[in-house]
Amino acid sequence: MYKPLTVLVLTSILSLTLYAGPMKAGMAKVVITPPTPIMLAGYAARKSPAESRYQDLYAKALAIWDDRDRAVVIVTADILGFTDELTAAVSEAAKEKYGLQRDQIIFNSSHTHSGPVIRKNLIGAYQLNAEQATKIHEYTLALQEKLVWVIGKALREKTIARLSLGSGQADFAVNRRQSGPEGIRIGVNPGGPVDKEVPVLMVESNHDVLLGVIFLYACHNTTLTDSFNQLSGDYAGFAQNAFEQKHPGSVAMFVQGCGGDVNPNPRGTLELATSYGNKLAEVVDSVIAGKLREVKGPVRTAYEKVLIGFDKLPSKEELTARLSETDVFRRRHAERMLARLERDGSLRKDYAYPVQVLQIGGDFTFVALGGEVVTDYALRIKKELGGKSLFVAGYSNDVMGYIPSQRMFSEGGYEVDASMIYYDLPTRWNPGVEEVIFSKVLDLVRVTGGRK
Repeated sequence: MYKPLTVLVLTSILSLTLYAGPMKAGMAKVVITPPTPIMLAGYAARKSPAESRYQDLYAKALAIWDDRDRAVVIVTADILGFTDELTAAVSEAAKEKYGLQRDQIIFNSSHTHSGPVIRKNLIGAYQLNAEQATKIHEYTLALQEKLVWVIGKALREKTIARLSLGSGQADFAVNRRQSGPEGIRIGVNPGGPVDKEVPVLMVESNHDVLLGVIFLYACHNTTLTDSFNQLSGDYAGFAQNAFEQKHPGSVAMFVQGCGGDVNPNPRGTLELATSYGNKLAEVVDSVIAGKLREVKGPVRTAYEKVLIGFDKLPSKEELTARLSETDVFRRRHAERMLARLERDGSLRKDYAYPVQVLQIGGDFTFVALGGEVVTDYALRIKKELGGKSLFVAGYSNDVMGYIPSQRMFSEGGYEVDASMIYYDLPTRWNPGVEEVIFSKVLDLVRVTGGRK
């Protein structure tokens, strides 16, 4: 357990005591469906670009203000992952246009595997020709502009609002790290860790008009597999659409949780993706129809990057030996790493990893972690901070690779070892990465006011 600094605790208590004014909020959305043909993200097995869309993709924003007009904006998008480059560019534009600081914007991607490739995200998984690479670059620039626009639109929709929090459960997620004679593989592990909670934040105007909801579920957006080659938001897209159709004029925002080691089960068809989306929308609907807790209080935010290290880096000799391997992705990874060794003299030893915390009074905490974070992180954070009134999101601000928990390093498997070549990282993380990240989470929770 950590010990909050006394001065910070006293400041937080004083702020909560003095807080009396109404909350304000604004919500907005914009279509981000790219023109086709375009390469879809997430599956290295796809060889050809998508020629059509099954459903539109969206970026959405929720802006929240306290009575001091301190604001935070949560941005979600139907894409595989944000990059640090993309969120930095959007944040700089939002600072210039709207006066927002970096800690006042949270970015979260749904991690749909049926959305477009984003420049520099999971780049080692694709074999792109020059034309495809150009389209992806152009789309990423257009997406950047739309993200800036939707932030501004949410800010302009500012109105007195009531925020209420509740939670339900959905049961189609299952741990995918299946143990067998050859070690850990991606399969079905019913006994593995999974987080079934669906926390929901409802936003209403002061006239009891539903403005929208933001809800979280920790599960890969991979109901649709590599054989599906149309643009789609997968189950998260269907869930948002189903809720908005039932509540015309509202905005439904999906937040991806810590589901790096979790898949929908079963999966593989549009019917399943639609069914899971409808079920998730029904859970959200039942939550907002039930007993909710009002969220009210000062808005506090913190954003920092902490260095997480890599394990033993591959030598030039090891990388050279891989050039003769039959696996094209491992071979190309070795080529890129050798080129960096030649250019820089060494491979990077660590990565600047983003951790962000939003707290609203003592009623709501949103922890946003970068990368494909596995379930253990959310379960540990909930245990430490208390599960109620808490969103623990992965896939936030920068999706640079899988983030395994410490216990997984002795087991190995895709998330620990093999995935790094697709994310263009030199090797796997140091096994101590969990402690570094968790310690920073506690630091930022303390800085923003602390929890019991």
